[in-house]
Parts: sequence; C-alpha cells; structure tokens
Amino acid sequence: MTLTVEQAGRALAEPKAYADERRLHDALALLRREAPVHRVEAPGYNPFWAITRHADVMEIERAHDLFLNAPRPLLATAEMDRLNRQRAEQGMALRTLVHMDDPDHRVIRAIGADWFRPRAMRALEPRVRELAKRYVDRMVDLGGECDFAREVSVHFPLYVILSLLGLPESDFDRMLALTQELFGGDDDERRRGESNEDQIQVLMDFFAYFQGLTEARRANPTDDLASAIANARVDGEPLNDFDTASYYVIIATAGHDTTSATIAGGMHALVDNPDQLDRLRADLSLMPLAVDEMIRWTTPVKEFMRTAVRDYELRGATIREGDAVLLSYPSANRDEEVFDDPFRFDVGRDPNKHLAFGFGVHYCLGAALARIEVRAFFEELLPRLRSVELAGEPEGIATTFVGGLKHLPLRYKLT
Repeated sequence: MTLTVEQAGRALAEPKAYADERRLHDALALLRREAPVHRVEAPGYNPFWAITRHADVMEIERAHDLFLNAPRPLLATAEMDRLNRQRAEQGMALRTLVHMDDPDHRVIRAIGADWFRPRAMRALEPRVRELAKRYVDRMVDLGGECDFAREVSVHFPLYVILSLLGLPESDFDRMLALTQELFGGDDDERRRGESNEDQIQVLMDFFAYFQGLTEARRANPTDDLASAIANARVDGEPLNDFDTASYYVIIATAGHDTTSATIAGGMHALVDNPDQLDRLRADLSLMPLAVDEMIRWTTPVKEFMRTAVRDYELRGATIREGDAVLLSYPSANRDEEVFDDPFRFDVGRDPNKHLAFGFGVHYCLGAALARIEVRAFFEELLPRLRSVELAGEPEGIATTFVGGLKHLPLRYKLT
C-alpha cells in the first residue's frame, strides 16, 4: 500500500509503528522527502508539527529560548496531556530534566553533572567492565540459547546505573519492572492496566519508593549519586519531594533502558550484517565508531516535543505561538542529506553526526556512560563469540517515546 503524507504523519502517534521498523522508516522517509515540516492531526492527540530533517531538529534544539520543553515535553494523548496539566497545577507532576527549561534546567542539571564527567567515568569503568564480563558469562550459563533482550541486555545497564545511584541490589528487579511499565504504557506486554490512571499510579509508585530513599539519604548521607540528589540545595533550600523524586526517576529509568535498547539493537544489527560482525571482530579498534553506529541505528529515544513561544518560519511553514513540534530522532538519524547510505549498518561509519543523545543544552547527561557501557559489553563479548544467529523472531516495543527490542532470541557459541 502506498502511504500518503497524512498517513505517514499519523504513524508518529501510533505506538505499534515503532515496533515495525520497515513501516516506521517508510513513513519517515516519505515525510523527509515530501513534507519535512508537517502538521499532524491524529485521532486522540492534540495537533503537532512533525520535524523529520536532521538540520531542522538541530535548528529547533539550538533555539531553546524559542522552543520550550514545557508544557508538553513528550507526545501523549490529549487526555493524558490534560491529566498532566492538572497534576502540574497541583504541584504533583513529574518534573525531570526532560520537562524543564532554563533557568531551572541549568541549575537542576548541575546537581548530577559531576557524576557523569570524564574523571568520574574513568573511575567507574572498571566496575562497568566487571559487570560486562558477568553478563557475557551469563550467556555461557544460559547454554548457548537465550532471549538476549530479556535475559542479558536489559540487566547489565540496570546494574551499572543503580549501583551508581547506590540502590540495594534487592531493589533492582522492582526498578526494572517499574521502568518497563513507565516506558511500556502503550505495549500490551509491558503496560500496567488499561487506563491513564494506571499509568499515573506507576509514577506514584516510583515517587513513594524514592521519597523513602530521600529520607534515608538525608538522615544518613552516603557517597553515592542518590545522596548527592537528596542533599542538593538550590538557593539554600533542598529540592521539594516531587523534584527530588523526578531526578531519581530520570536517572534510574533513562539511565538504563536506553542503553539496554542500544545493546540489543546493536546485537541484532551485527547478526543481520555478518560482514560487519566479522569486520569488527577482526579489528576491535573500530569499537568506538561501532558503538556510535549502534546508537544511531537503534535511536532508543524516539521523540521529544517542544512548544513555540512565538511564530516561527521553517521551510516555508509557519509554526504559530503555542504550537507543539515533535522532533523525530529516528528520522534525523536516517537523513539522506547527512548520512551516506543511511540504511546501511556500518561499524566504521565516520563521521557519524547522529542526534540520538539530542543536541544543545538538553544533550543527554549520561551519553559518556552509555558509550562506555556499550563498548565494554561488546569488547568483552566479541573475542569470545564463535557464532551467533537468530533463534526466533525479534519483537519491538510499542511506544512513542523510549524503546527498542523487547525480545531477541539468539543461538550462539561462546568460549
């Protein structure tokens, strides 16, 4: 069936489209070609402009004083937008770095920034490599066949980020379940219940857990990121309960779910492209380039939204004051104007100007850690990997925000 531009635009608001790579990228390619700034009116959603070209995404990211994260930082249904506004008015809404604009964003981001600087990452790397070995060894223990996404890639980054936060290992499974419910609200296998209220309850469960953590760290400070957040001061005052819990939520969820999606997606790409797997195994010095290619290829964060504070002209379209725009990162990362042969997985791609970590003031705080984790895992795995093939059909998560593969059945031989 030939897509119309209108159908292609509506695909951006269809969670199941993101679980079907071919369908998604056919729609995005059509938008880039025929309507790179396209107004979308999708059933159940407030209207928005779809921005699909790399240069335009960067332009809007640069203009962070003209395009604000608030009040609609993520694509959600009109009903969920209404509930979020209502909770914000009550002072009970999630307010992570994703939701904030300057000056709040700059001040709150600084609280955790030192924990992700190069010096801190160098200190953390031995622990990351130790955990990478643990999970490659886990693949051996699984006997040569596993669901890689469910049994391996989802746990390794989880252990890294929750260890950095200082959470007890006994709580890791709970954090994983809550994260999958939070990001899987559109997926039949992942969501909790059927209603918007069920999704809000997931957030409330996060807040209840982290409120207890805050109280514990304020009473007995420790040398971990959770303590740094709990005891941070802004203008001499501690963060309120919701801002503190929100900070934990963004670190604990985005800090592992995106990386696990990259590792699973990268593994799938290597299996699908055995020439690139052989090339990388033969020359591990390519690993830094290969890691960024895996990140580009997978693009775990599918979109962020911005709201225009005044009328703005872009490619002949007038985005009106108050209009929302959707920045499509999977589209930007397949833009034919930026990437040579963008639908080819190339472990030696250089340059690779992908936007999977965003751009500008909202550039991902944990980008360096994500790269270290992906590199450590594959540097541990590939020298030990003798063979690998699919053992079933991979399955993606239905989502419009963060996701990747939820199942990747593999058959393999490891030393």
